[in-house]
Amino acid sequence: MQDPFYHKEKRRKKARMLDADAWLDSAMYEFWQSLGRGYTRVQDFFSIFHVSGFKRFFVEIFSDALSFGAIGAVLMTALALPAFDATATGQYNKAEDISVIFLDRYGNEIGRRGIRSDDSIALDKLPDFLLKATLATEDRRFYEHFGIDVVGTLRALMSNAQGEQSVQGGSSITQQLAKNLFLSPERTLERKIKEAFLALWLEANYSKDEILKLYFDRAYMGGGNFGVAAASEFYFGKKVTDITLAEAAMLAGLFKAPTKYAPHIDIAAARGRANLVLSNLVDSGFLTEGQVTAARRSPAVPVDRSFEINSPNYFLDWAFEETKKLVGDSTSNSFIVRTTIDPVLQSYAEDAVTSVVREQGEQYRVTEAAMVVVEPNGAMRAMVGGMDYGKSQFNRAIVSTRQPGSAFKPFVYSTAFELLPDYTPKTAISDRPVCIGDWCPQNYGRNYKGSVTLESAFAQSINTVPVTLSIKTGREPIARTAHRMGITNDFPITRSLALGVASVSVLDMTSAYAVFANGGLKTPAFGITRINTLRGELVYEADLTTPHERVLSEKTVTYMNNMLRLVVTNGTGRRAQIEGVPASGKTGTTTSYRDAWFCGFTGNYVAVVWFGNDDYRPTNNLTGGLLPTVAWQKFMAYAHTNVEIKPVFGVDFEPAPFVIATAEEEATTQPQTERPPVLQPEAASKLLDLADRLKATLRVGRPAADQAALGTDTGIFPDESL
Repeated sequence: MQDPFYHKEKRRKKARMLDADAWLDSAMYEFWQSLGRGYTRVQDFFSIFHVSGFKRFFVEIFSDALSFGAIGAVLMTALALPAFDATATGQYNKAEDISVIFLDRYGNEIGRRGIRSDDSIALDKLPDFLLKATLATEDRRFYEHFGIDVVGTLRALMSNAQGEQSVQGGSSITQQLAKNLFLSPERTLERKIKEAFLALWLEANYSKDEILKLYFDRAYMGGGNFGVAAASEFYFGKKVTDITLAEAAMLAGLFKAPTKYAPHIDIAAARGRANLVLSNLVDSGFLTEGQVTAARRSPAVPVDRSFEINSPNYFLDWAFEETKKLVGDSTSNSFIVRTTIDPVLQSYAEDAVTSVVREQGEQYRVTEAAMVVVEPNGAMRAMVGGMDYGKSQFNRAIVSTRQPGSAFKPFVYSTAFELLPDYTPKTAISDRPVCIGDWCPQNYGRNYKGSVTLESAFAQSINTVPVTLSIKTGREPIARTAHRMGITNDFPITRSLALGVASVSVLDMTSAYAVFANGGLKTPAFGITRINTLRGELVYEADLTTPHERVLSEKTVTYMNNMLRLVVTNGTGRRAQIEGVPASGKTGTTTSYRDAWFCGFTGNYVAVVWFGNDDYRPTNNLTGGLLPTVAWQKFMAYAHTNVEIKPVFGVDFEPAPFVIATAEEEATTQPQTERPPVLQPEAASKLLDLADRLKATLRVGRPAADQAALGTDTGIFPDESL
């Protein structure tokens, strides 16, 4: 039976497929025929321009030139893009570092850090023979070429191929400047290509004189000096405007190889190079042989830099880092920094620390020490970061890796007085065993005194009492007090925090103790008062008028200062006493005698001293009441000689009156150690020179008899008085 749902599938007709195939074949045939006819027409058209014979040679050359020119233009554009990207921001490469001249509180130079650079001398102020010597040696056709000296490059290539010593380099001054401003010193083909394009950019955007001025300012001259002005000061100790022809020749010889020809490295090589520069001056026609003869016979003599006066190097290292933070994004890289350092107090501090270690260091097995001195307002007057900067530049005064021991206890007692209003220095507290969990601290003598007052416990540096106070106030408030007073680094808040188990620096402890000396006001130590560029532009000036934040109440400061005073008079810091001076402070000793501290102050100065070893090796039972107090007292005794003794806030002490002795009194009193004058030798020389000039001026135009009388009879500037 047939399935009613079955339908026989009908076959499709093939006629449509055959039609499509026929159409496709016809279309392809017609397309190729049309294409052939079109090509024939094109050939017929260009046959009109057919050139044969001798003319064909020139046509082919012109055609190939256009082709290669188009390819070259694309290639040049591709190569130029990376070079011109360097100029997109409009900024030059910043110098590797900044150049800083440091002055003390009186304005005398005390040292330099970073590179030495000086761009304050205008091009027309530079000596003419320095310009000619540079052009004669580096780029004789500087004012003639377009940035790339093709003739000079070919000449240098030929000279090198013949094995001769080239007196001129292949790179123009513009190319060298492009490298200094935008590129790295690596020697690669890519850099040379960029250098060429950037030279063209410089020529298009700057005048020849501007390019030459930038070259004189930014070229590296060896010895950390950038620019001819800085190099002149460094090598010859004079301004570039005052150099001689021989010195100019030596400077001009440094551009190509500053480390090889630097006079402080190889004086013979430097003089040989300078002699070659003098020959270039003659060969280029800038000077005659007769004009350079004197310079050949009397070559330049560089300054001997091995006998420079010792600078406060640890302080300068710290101040240099602070300067970097303060100058920020200043466009200049050369600065003059006025600091707070006092050269006399600095010498006192260095002598106090080093003499104590040399005399008794072996006995107590201690090798290093550090000290920071500030005034109560925070102005830093001295910093000693170690025994010998030449042997170790590690600054032990600013690195926070040491525990203060009992010197941390003032933060504990201050917190107690702030949070426990009923507590006073006379409050009695029990000195008995105390434990926090399984930790049970003991006193230094392993004994207990029973009921003691807070001031007595503080003066004798009893350990159980501050631990008891930390339980009453909590350890977090103690940490906050320490940070508010001046401790900048973080430390863990542990059970032993009350006993000084926290890493602090000498500098931070000085700032913290300055709060007591300054009546409870926050007094961070500072060492920089003003920063100017070499052009005189003000970059930074410390604001000394802003009111300080109050950290401790006056009541707390009064309590603490009297307790700190008691430490010196009747406690562990008795070696720090100074006759006629209200000295106050606190000793500190850490576990295994690894660190010994004395942190103290008077009405005039705040000073913190640390003794220990760099490798954390224990000392021979050295405590804060021994060498640290001796060094502190030695410095303070020097520092308070012939100065007005200021009172300490809250301390009932009558300082000795400040009396300026008369001539009669001086004859009857015993000679005392006097504070050396702050007048430096350089200043004295200037005063003597000024006196000579004034004397000469007064004698001008006077008769001989009057001149003689002026120098002797009248007593005006007699030679003996000078």
